[in-house]
This record gives sequence, structure tokens and C-alpha cells, in this order.
Amino acid sequence: MKIDSIDHIELYVEDAEGTAGRLCDSFGFAVAGRGGPDTGLHGCRTILLRQREITLLVTEALDPAHRAAAYVRRHGDGVAVIGLAVDDARAAFATALERGAEPVSPPEESGPEGARVTFASVTGFGDVEHRFASREASYAPFAPGIIDETGYTGDAATLLQAVDHVAVCVPAGELAETIRRYQQVFGFDQIFEERIVVGSQAMDSKVVQSSSGNVTFTILEPDTTRAPGQIDEFVRSHDGAGVQHLAFLTADITAAVRTCAERGVRFLTTPAAYYDALPGRLGGADLPVDTLRELNVLADRDPFGEMLQIFTESTHPRRTLFWELIERRGAQTFGSNNIKALYEAVERRQAVDQPAGP
Repeated sequence: MKIDSIDHIELYVEDAEGTAGRLCDSFGFAVAGRGGPDTGLHGCRTILLRQREITLLVTEALDPAHRAAAYVRRHGDGVAVIGLAVDDARAAFATALERGAEPVSPPEESGPEGARVTFASVTGFGDVEHRFASREASYAPFAPGIIDETGYTGDAATLLQAVDHVAVCVPAGELAETIRRYQQVFGFDQIFEERIVVGSQAMDSKVVQSSSGNVTFTILEPDTTRAPGQIDEFVRSHDGAGVQHLAFLTADITAAVRTCAERGVRFLTTPAAYYDALPGRLGGADLPVDTLRELNVLADRDPFGEMLQIFTESTHPRRTLFWELIERRGAQTFGSNNIKALYEAVERRQAVDQPAGP
């Protein structure tokens, strides 16, 4: 099974128009098509969004029996489908079933000969499915005969380039089995693992990646022998395994952060102590520390280079979904050093603010 890239991400939401509008207004996505009962979709309406190599579907159930309705009832709005681009969706579907995946949707084909598109879905983790997608022609519409497209041709002045990685949280005890399934069923390789300890909390993280290097999942589970932390809270609030955040790759994180902030995006703030310690931790950053401090951008370094990242505040009612912007300057890791550095910065700030005893 050769998985080339992330073909698309589908969000199941309560209000498709509202969610799509916010993604366009905040992050520069453009509406590229629409689908519903009048175009051949059953029980739902969906809005197709595009930006460079990123394709998002925002889907709202019209029928309470539709999968999107059940998903939203259990989890609230969230990532429900991760589409995987393959050479032959039928063959990938058959191979996945042979290797132990459970079917969700059998192969379905649409479009004229020479430009046909085939989709077929199997289970992934939690309630998230993987939809294999293959196209006879690179210029083929996303889903001919199912979604009416608007003639979107792209925009050179884009903020975001691609989906860098998908961050997944799983309940305690499920990490090893999840990794095994991605290796066995989808042919992914484990490329990284670590244990992250932050004060009284701890989590285990492993990263799997397709052989093409274009599809990456960072998967985390909490250590329930330690104090509860953000992964425990996600699993509880989301009611099971799911996507915690999508990381969008950008070529210029400072420009992207400034533009998104002007459009109303709220990013997490960072304690001043983090930036006070940054030169000693990194030995100097590519961007001036004052610029990083101004924008609340985090910096990390690995043997291959530097990585800059920032996380949005979650606007989800359950606080279970947010976004990351990331710029890679050679680095291949995911900023785990920032978790510890942020925690230590908060601890230092709290120690300074602690009132003196009598």
C-alpha cells in the first residue's frame, strides 16, 4: 500500500456555514465547492475549502441517521475523516481489510472515464475513518457528480501550505496497539518516540509516518499513574480517542501569525520567562527573540535545524480542537522541548509572583 499524501480532511460539525466562514475569514481558506442532496450527497451538506495543498470538507448532517450526526452528538465538532491519497483506492481498501481494518464505506466511483475519482473508507482510531482516494487524472474535480465546484484556481498570496502533521490523543493503554495497527494495516513507520514529563504530569508520545514522508501522526497517551493533564482532559471531554489539533505548515510564521491575529485569531500567550531562557536553551534563534516574544511564537531545535510553532486558543465548547501553525527551517521533530520549557517558565513566574510569608 503506497500512501502518497493527505488528500483531504473532513470535519463533522453542527453548523457547516458558520465553521467554513470562520476558517475562510481567519486562516485564508476559500470556498471551492458545495454539495448536498441536490448534488447527490445523502443526508448531509458539505462545503469544500482549499488553500495550496490543503483540502478541507466541512460537513453538517441533515438526517439524524447520518454518521456526522452521531459523531457530533458524541464528540462535538471535530475531525472525522482523514483522506489518504493512493494510486488505487480499491486495491488499498482490499489490502487494508486483509490486514485487519474494519470497513466503513466500500469503493464508490464517480466522474467520466479518464477523470474518475474513487473513494473507499476503513476505520482509523476512535471514530475517525481513513478514506482512500485515487484519481485517474490530476486535474479531476474533488468528487465529480457529488460536489459542485466553483472554479477555484488558487491564490499565490496564501498563508498556509500543507498539513504538516495530525496530533492524536488516545486513552491510556492504547498507544502501543494504535502504533501497531498503523504499521501493520497502513504500512507506516515509527520515526520517533519519547516520554514527556512536566512536573507531576507525564505523557508518552510516538510518531508514525507514511513511507512517502507526507503523512505524519503524532499520537499521545496519558500516564494515569501521574497527575491528570491535558491529554487526560482531552480524552474525557472528547469521549475517546480523536484529533487534538491539525498543524498547518507555513513558509513565514511571523507573517501568518500577524495576519491571522488581525483577522481575530487568538493564539496562546507565552510567559516572558520562556523567552528569557531561550537564548541559553537554543544558542540563538534564527528569528530575533524580541520578535518571537512579541508574537508568542515558540522555537525549538533538533540536529537538522530549527522549528517555529504557535497554537491557537481552542474555541470549541469542549476545548478539544485547536490549530497549530508551524514553520520548519530544517527541523524534523515536533517541538516537545517546548512543553518542558513552557512548564518551567510558568513555574518560575509563579515563584516570582508568590507572596512573601509573614
